This record gives sequence, structure tokens and C-alpha cells, in this order.
Amino acid sequence: MGSMRKYFGKEFKAKVAFEALKNLKTTAELSSEYDVHATQITQWKKELKEGLPSLFSGKPRSEQKQQEKMVDDLYKRIGQLEMDNNWLKKKLHL
Repeated sequence: MGSMRKYFGKEFKAKVAFEALKNLKTTAELSSEYDVHATQITQWKKELKEGLPSLFSGKPRSEQKQQEKMVDDLYKRIGQLEMDNNWLKKKLHL
């Protein structure tokens, strides 16, 4: 019998992780309050701590999104070029 995985949205994760970061309640108390395993809360807290410095990176969100799109487009282009290259190799019997 397998257990069903719960899906937690990013807002919920952030809320629980922030509560854990404040240290006003124990992880066990938060686990009981939010019905989330203590190990999961510890992981979200760790991720929040690691991600906080990037909020002060100085890059506006729109610039970050634009950069992510550019990287995605470049990966797509690389994939297309590799396919073209392989096709040409087959045609030229290299």
C-alpha cells in the first residue's frame, strides 16, 4: 500500500518555512499545526535560508526572467544544431 504524496504550493511552503525560520514554535509544533512532516519543514527552512541572499542580488525580476528565457532559447537552439549536425553526418556518411 503506497502513500499518496501531498502537493504543497510555493506560497504554503514559504509560509511554513518562514514560520520555522522565526523559531517561535518548534518544528514538531509546526508539523502538527500545518500537517507537514518535520523533515519536510526542515528542508523548506534550509531552502529559504539559501535562497534569501538572491533576493538582494540587485537584478530586477524582469531582468532575471529575461535571462532565464534567453538561456532556455539557447538550449533549444543548441539542440536544433545538434540534430542538424547529426542529420548532415548521416547524409555525408561521416
